[in-house]
Amino acid sequence: MYKPNSRGESSGRPSSGGQRSSYRGSSPTGRSTGGSDSSRPSGGYSRSNGSNGSSRSSGGYSRSSGGSSRPSGGYSRSSGGGNRGRSSRPRYGGDSNISHSRFIRKADPIITSAPYVPANKFADFNIHPVIKNNITKKGYVNPTPIQDVSIPFVLDGRDVVGIANTGTGKTAAFLIPLLDKIMNNPREKVLVIVPTRELATQINDELIAFRGDLRIYSVCCVGGMGISNQIYGLRRAHNIVIGTPGRLKDLVDRRVIQLADFRTIVLDEADRMLDMGFVNDMRFIMANMAPNRQTLLFSATITSEIDRLINEFLTNPEKISVKTGDTSLNVDQDIIRVPQGMDKIDSLHSLLSKKEFSKVLIFGRTKHGVEKLCQTLVQRGYKAESIHGDKNQSRRERALKAFRDNYSQILVATDVAARGLDIPDVTHVINYEIPATYEDYVHRIGRTGRGNKVGTALTYVN
Repeated sequence: MYKPNSRGESSGRPSSGGQRSSYRGSSPTGRSTGGSDSSRPSGGYSRSNGSNGSSRSSGGYSRSSGGSSRPSGGYSRSSGGGNRGRSSRPRYGGDSNISHSRFIRKADPIITSAPYVPANKFADFNIHPVIKNNITKKGYVNPTPIQDVSIPFVLDGRDVVGIANTGTGKTAAFLIPLLDKIMNNPREKVLVIVPTRELATQINDELIAFRGDLRIYSVCCVGGMGISNQIYGLRRAHNIVIGTPGRLKDLVDRRVIQLADFRTIVLDEADRMLDMGFVNDMRFIMANMAPNRQTLLFSATITSEIDRLINEFLTNPEKISVKTGDTSLNVDQDIIRVPQGMDKIDSLHSLLSKKEFSKVLIFGRTKHGVEKLCQTLVQRGYKAESIHGDKNQSRRERALKAFRDNYSQILVATDVAARGLDIPDVTHVINYEIPATYEDYVHRIGRTGRGNKVGTALTYVN
């Protein structure tokens, strides 16, 4: 049985094949899972060399070298490339075609599993002493698996494909070695492309923390904000540009950004950018960069579209996977069926009134629906904020800050908040409406159970 404590954590580790709970209205009732859980790796890794994917296994990390070559110029248009804002993903409708059993799984908390033993410490990496000192000030000693494996390859100038679960430190995995690259060559310019404004801002904030007093400057270029300040920043000295594909292409068209000046590019959450229809913008940007660039691609999921992008634009990349399963093992997942005679909003109200639901991220389907749900919750006395595409960037940042700093208990959002955002101590993620794809579900619930904490994900189903 699920017995949350005040932090929303599971009270114990489940036994194999044991009973679990399914929320029905305000109280859970026991039911069997009917599904299998993936097991956590005990450490170690497997790797394969060459494109045939043959592997030599010794645990839970895998990487492969070899593969495709970068084209000599231009790009080939894929037959499925859509326009911006349009995606080939299935349209919303009814209860989606995702099996409800995929929303049910008992947590296997990291605190009860064998800890990852890194091959390196941050002090071991061949990076500038000032950067090491800044890392120490942030309290970092041991790297996460994706950092431990990928940082040496980035430092060596290799192209890297990094696949890791959300909340495992992908941002630091590329920021730390790229800061060192700039320290060794002050004229180096780096372009970081991300799918959302919030993620761009978050990466820029983390960059500032890692650089400390170093004279390494960045410009954050995203939509929803005035472009004039961004143009002004780009005309001043800078080494790093972080932005969303649409705004970056706009700045290129205005000739404010000269792509040929950039010899390093990072595609973070690349699968989401493809889902959002940014594939042509991404191809335009990469095709106009220096041909001998270093390309880093990070994602929590891998798709056939990502594979095509890798084949087109990366040269002999190191392919690193440190995933521990589709979803975080630290997230207790279950479904909610609204009892007959009860309204859905009343069912949600009964959950949110429980003490353990102290910091809750609720996902809706549409901008209008998210805003309406947020207003309803406020009317019912909850401290709630909303984030969606109809809000300008300053309002979205204020809403996110209020939730991050615990001034509000609830954040209601569209999938704009599903990727990359690091919000501490989210106890619960509630899918008030089922996402379009299982990949979206994976990223939504990745906002809880981060690091070594246990979280809960609940999904309303018909």
